[in-house]
Amino acid sequence: MGCYGFLKGMMFVFNGIIFLAGAAILGVGIWVKVDSGSILSFLGKIPNVPTELSQVLNVGYLLIAIGVLLVVIGFLGCCGAVKESKCMLLLFFVIVLLVFIAEVAGAIVILVFRPLADQVFTKIGTAAAQSIQTGYGSNADVTGLWNTTMSTMQCCGFNNASDFVDSPYYRSNGNQVPPQCCPGFTNPCSLTVANNSTISGCFPKIKQLIDNNTVAIVAVALGIAALEICAMAVSMILYCRIKSMKS
Repeated sequence: MGCYGFLKGMMFVFNGIIFLAGAAILGVGIWVKVDSGSILSFLGKIPNVPTELSQVLNVGYLLIAIGVLLVVIGFLGCCGAVKESKCMLLLFFVIVLLVFIAEVAGAIVILVFRPLADQVFTKIGTAAAQSIQTGYGSNADVTGLWNTTMSTMQCCGFNNASDFVDSPYYRSNGNQVPPQCCPGFTNPCSLTVANNSTISGCFPKIKQLIDNNTVAIVAVALGIAALEICAMAVSMILYCRIKSMKS
């Protein structure tokens, strides 16, 4: 009975955390959709945006869907354990199993269609570079977004400083590139100075960040999968125990 009580308590605590996390994600998703001035709305204004990039605008709906799913899973887990409801525990098991299968299928698709993913990133890079050349220095939204990105990540352009060549900023400032491309230099930031600096483009920096943390990303993914398996196992143990007690 002590083990049974422990499993009920762990089930309640674990799914309580999931419920709160889902509520937070749901709130963020709703905020993203309500906030028309967010970056998501800005992305739709970038000229020559490929279809794949425009799908980023739906991230608010994705967050809402994930939040609702987590709230439902947390609610079923908590109430199923506390009320000793076989129906809720079984439904909890089925939903978590479907999520687990979807994650495995998604991982397989990513591995199999890796070349397609590379093509999508190439199109995104082309659109990002075009947004710099057509809007940086003339469009306040484009300029503000890139300034914030470069200052936060300490990078220059999408690929490198040459992305700013022929941009409105480049032409109106005597063939200069943004000062973020020349950290530590007090003189005007020319393309030559920027190319001789150690700062890299934003995309290479993001790619390097992902490559450097591949082990951590894989570990987190495996940890989530292990938690899902444990949650399914505990729910089935409680389900069988409750069924035997009530039969």
